[in-house]
Amino acid sequence: MADALLIGLAGLAVLIVLIAIRMPIAYAMILVGGVGVTLLNGSAIFMSQLKTLAYGQFSIFDLSVVPMFVFMGALATRAGLSQDMFRAANAWLGWLRGGTAMAAISACAIFGAVCGSSLATASTMGKVALPELKRYNYAGSLATGTLAAGGVLGILIPPSVVLIIYAIIVEANIVTMFMAALIPGILAVLLFLLTIAIYVSIWPNAGPRGGTSNREEFVAATVGVIPVLLIFLMVIGGIYAGLYNPTPAAAVGVFLVWLYAVVRGRLDLRGMKDSLFETAQTTGMIYLILLGAEMLKIFMSRAGVPQVAAEWMVSSGFEPMIVLILLLFALILLGCLMDSLSMILLVIPFFWPVLMELNGGIYQGAEGAGFGMSTEELKVWFGILALIVVELGLITPPVGMNVFVISALAKDTPMSETFKGVMPFFLAELIRVAVLVAFPAITLWLPRLLSG
Repeated sequence: MADALLIGLAGLAVLIVLIAIRMPIAYAMILVGGVGVTLLNGSAIFMSQLKTLAYGQFSIFDLSVVPMFVFMGALATRAGLSQDMFRAANAWLGWLRGGTAMAAISACAIFGAVCGSSLATASTMGKVALPELKRYNYAGSLATGTLAAGGVLGILIPPSVVLIIYAIIVEANIVTMFMAALIPGILAVLLFLLTIAIYVSIWPNAGPRGGTSNREEFVAATVGVIPVLLIFLMVIGGIYAGLYNPTPAAAVGVFLVWLYAVVRGRLDLRGMKDSLFETAQTTGMIYLILLGAEMLKIFMSRAGVPQVAAEWMVSSGFEPMIVLILLLFALILLGCLMDSLSMILLVIPFFWPVLMELNGGIYQGAEGAGFGMSTEELKVWFGILALIVVELGLITPPVGMNVFVISALAKDTPMSETFKGVMPFFLAELIRVAVLVAFPAITLWLPRLLSG
C-alpha cells in the first residue's frame, strides 16, 4: 500500500511538471494514468483496460448533450445573436452613466445562456461591444475589464458544458444542476451591474452616458431580442418544466437557433460547415480530456491517493466548512494555471471524496456537524461554488484566458490595464462566493422548489 501511494504521489508530481511544460492536459493525464496503472498492475491490465475504457466513457447517454450544446453555441455565434442582444440591452441601459458597459454585461449573460462557453462569450461580445464602448470614450480598463468579466457568465448560466461534465463526474442530476445555477448566475449579473455603477460613481469619466435611442430604435431593438429570449425559454424553461431532458432540449435549441439564423439570412452553407467542424473539434477535445481524466482517476484510486487525502482531512480536526474554504481557495489558485474544464476533470475526483467523507463520515449524526445537507444537495452546492471559483481563473493572472481574448481585440489597451479593469469584478465574485457559502439555501432553493 505504501509503495502504491508513493507511485501515486510521484505520478501527481510528474503530471504537474508535464502541465507546466505545456503538454496538452489530455495527453499528460493519459500518459501518467497509463504508466501508473502499468507500474501498479502490469501492462496486461492496462491493455485490457484500453479495450473497453473509451467505449465505456463515451457511450454514456448524458454525454450526448455535450456536442449538441457546443453546436448550438457555434450556430449562435454565427447567427448574430450577440448583436441583437447588445443592441436591445444598450437601448434599455445605454443612457445611464456606465450604461453601455452594463448593456455589455447583460448581453453577455443572455448570450452565455445560449452559447454555454466563456471564451466564446468573451470573444463574440468583445467584437460587438468593444467598438461601442470606444465610441463613447470609455476608459480602456473599464471597457476591456467589463468584457473579460462578462465572459465568465457563460460557464455558469445554464446550459453550461462544464456544469454538465461536473454532474457526470460526481453522478449528479444535470437538470438539478441547471436549476441550481440559475439564481447564482442572476446574482452574478446583478453584482456586476452594481460594480459598474459604483465604478463610474467614483470615476465618472471612465464610463460616460451613451446615446438615447428614439422610440422607433427602442421598439425595433426590443422586438429583435424577443426570438433570442424565446429560444432560452424553450430550452431551459422546457427543462425546468419537465417537458424534456437536457439532450432533447439541446436538440430543440440547435433547431431553433438554426431556424433563427436562416430566417434572418445570417447562415450560409459555409457557416453551417464551419459550425459543424468547430463542434467536432471542440467535442473531440472534451472527450479526449474525459478519457485522460478517467485513466488518471483509475490510477489514483488504485494508488489510494484520494482515499488517503480524505482520511487525512477528516482526521485533521478541521471543521468541514474550513476544509471547503481551503478547497475553494485551491481551486482559485489552480484556475490561474489551467482552463476550467481541465481543472474540473483533474481535481474534482480528489476534492469530492473529501467533502463527502466530511459530510457523511465521522460527523454524521452529530448535531450541527457536517454541512447540514444530504449528499445529493452537497453535490449541487459544491458544484456551483466550484464553477464560480473556476471561472475566476479566467480573469486572473498569469493565464486569465478571457483577458488574453479581449486584449487580442483591444490592441490599443495594455493587458495590464485589462487586468486592472477586471479586479473590481473579481472582488464582486469573491462577495458572491462568500454569500453562497454562508447561505446554501440561495443555491438549493430553486431545485427544492421545482422538485417538490
